[in-house]
Amino acid sequence: MYFIANRGAEEAYSCYSAVRLLFRDPRFQTICRISGKLPLSPPHFGAFFSTLYFLMRLRDRWACLAFVVLLFGLLPAIVAPQETPWQKENATWREEHKADLLKPDGWLSLAGLEWLQPGDNPVGSASDNRIIVASAPAHLAILHLEGETVTLNPPAGGFPQDLLVAGAPAKPQVLRAEANKDKVAPRITISTLNMYVIRREERFALRIKDSHSATITGFHGLKWFPPDPAYRVTAKWTPYSPFKTITLATLVGTSYDQPVPGAAEFTVKGKTFRLEPVLEDPAVAKLFFILRDTTSKSTTYGACRFLYTGFPSNGLDKPGEIVLDFNRLENPPCAYTPYSTCPLPPRGNRLPIALPVGEKRYHE
Repeated sequence: MYFIANRGAEEAYSCYSAVRLLFRDPRFQTICRISGKLPLSPPHFGAFFSTLYFLMRLRDRWACLAFVVLLFGLLPAIVAPQETPWQKENATWREEHKADLLKPDGWLSLAGLEWLQPGDNPVGSASDNRIIVASAPAHLAILHLEGETVTLNPPAGGFPQDLLVAGAPAKPQVLRAEANKDKVAPRITISTLNMYVIRREERFALRIKDSHSATITGFHGLKWFPPDPAYRVTAKWTPYSPFKTITLATLVGTSYDQPVPGAAEFTVKGKTFRLEPVLEDPAVAKLFFILRDTTSKSTTYGACRFLYTGFPSNGLDKPGEIVLDFNRLENPPCAYTPYSTCPLPPRGNRLPIALPVGEKRYHE
């Protein structure tokens, strides 16, 4: 791109090529070349030419050098692409997703998953415990499993003074544990540890979280495909009345039932597909899609990825539309840690196409 100017110049010309500064006054010299494209919009060009015209009236080589410095200062503003609102929202969502993972009790804090045996299950860092937690006191507590009841009991020396259960000092008590409803379980906390009992079918386990877990301290960032608005689609929503129930298998060999309120039908690359979400919590306006596409063979987590969306335009019980932004496909917890119990996608949600957007594999 050539900029040609003299003291009486009233216009300048540009084309896409290397940049070269030329002065028709022989006292000025060509002093730089700049490679690249400068897509100058009218506002940028107006400011640029005003600066150029002003400096060309000076007769000092140092003024020319000053002009070049100013030119390089203007280049980032001239060349930088403008983010669209959708791109900004997507970038914000990615940062929020990372922040959620890194919370003291987020998925990256998982440090253990210990299945309870009938009878006493002593917990602590000492080697004589059935459940060994390295960062816990030598003898923390005893979890007693009897049928479908888990009771928290003190060790021989009593509970540690700073051990809390649901925010209160620990005392002997039955611990609430409902199948696949981990949020209702009381949290057992001490120092950096946050533990609770989970239930999967007829099995019970102690889930252990540590805000100083190796997964948090060794976090090395998330990997993403470039955003692509072509994979943000508006799907047709077909409600089920009554809701359908499906059984989801998990990576740990258990299964559980979930309600399916309808199906989303969408088109990508000229082909139409159908996905069914589950409704995890009727009190929260959020649908949960568990799906897999052909990128799972190479660049995305092999088991599945998750997509959370809002409700359809007319609610769950009426035909309508629902936005599926596959750029927000995220890894399940089991992509980061072996201590989770992730659901697997139902057969109808295993897509025969590639969705090269969203989150990539974490460990590769």
